[in-house]
Amino acid sequence: MNLELLGITVLWTFLYGYLIVSSIDFGAGFFAFYARWKKKDHIMNDLISRYLSPVWEVTNVFFVFFFVGIVGFFPATAYYFGTALLIPASVAIILLAIRGSFYAFNNYGSRESMLYLFLYGATGLLIPASLSTVLTISEGGFLAVSTDDKVTFLAKELFTSPFSWSVVLLSIVSVLYISATFLTYYADRANDRQARRTIRQFALFWSMPTIVASLLVFISLQMHNPEHYNKAVTEYWWMFGLSLLCFGIASWFIYTGKRYGTAFIMVMMQFFFAFFGYGASHLPYILYPYITVHESVTNETMALALVIAFILGLLLLIPSLILLMRLFLFDADYVKGKKK
Repeated sequence: MNLELLGITVLWTFLYGYLIVSSIDFGAGFFAFYARWKKKDHIMNDLISRYLSPVWEVTNVFFVFFFVGIVGFFPATAYYFGTALLIPASVAIILLAIRGSFYAFNNYGSRESMLYLFLYGATGLLIPASLSTVLTISEGGFLAVSTDDKVTFLAKELFTSPFSWSVVLLSIVSVLYISATFLTYYADRANDRQARRTIRQFALFWSMPTIVASLLVFISLQMHNPEHYNKAVTEYWWMFGLSLLCFGIASWFIYTGKRYGTAFIMVMMQFFFAFFGYGASHLPYILYPYITVHESVTNETMALALVIAFILGLLLLIPSLILLMRLFLFDADYVKGKKK
């Protein structure tokens, strides 16, 4: 594997980590609001709060690593995506600020505020929807480049594209599905039968919309970018097949009410195979047809330094998350609410 492919693989791994960790966080916010709205917060929200308290601060570390790395490895991305993402990125930053302020208000006297909880739940769905536009734009057709290299963002094409809206739909239902499967497992570890029963229903409910949304993405991708679609279904079909197999195993365990931890691991593997299958079939393009990993990479010295730095960052971040989980999330007393 050459240097640029190693670099994009490391960055894609950071993005996958953000996909899983942030999905649990975002979905938990929506479920917390839904539980308050349906007067079920006494069943679910203590459990959700115990998860969020030690985790929310580290969620965006993966996100920051990826975007710093992608600009460092492939400087042209800043020029092309900078114009295209001005609106969606600004919206995402505002939503992240609103979401971050919730934690402060929640910790200092506004725990019962329905407004703050609504904003918290709504941003949990709107942030992934706005960030998903990055993947949509990378498929091409939403930027116009003039002869003097001036980049124009074609907003109308983006907002009227079936592919764009299918990706938004997939991002939202995936967040809810991933979060529900993890929280089902977490409730089981806490031996909280009421919460487990309620959240398990969410996991089962959101499983099929996730698969349907995935199929819609494939169908719309075939119309929008046939080159990418053909490469995905001919060269990487086996990765998407393994993803579907993992989905089936996870759904079976959740449906039968056993081995929730294994079920969540299968969900992680489901998205791992789908996410890396999508990324591999997208190569060598980062942005169709303007940016490729081979032609747009930075100089070799800088690329090597970045690869080493990000691999070390990954090796530091993963053990830190494991330690966080052992000390807090899965501590026998903490998970049952006996220790704050």
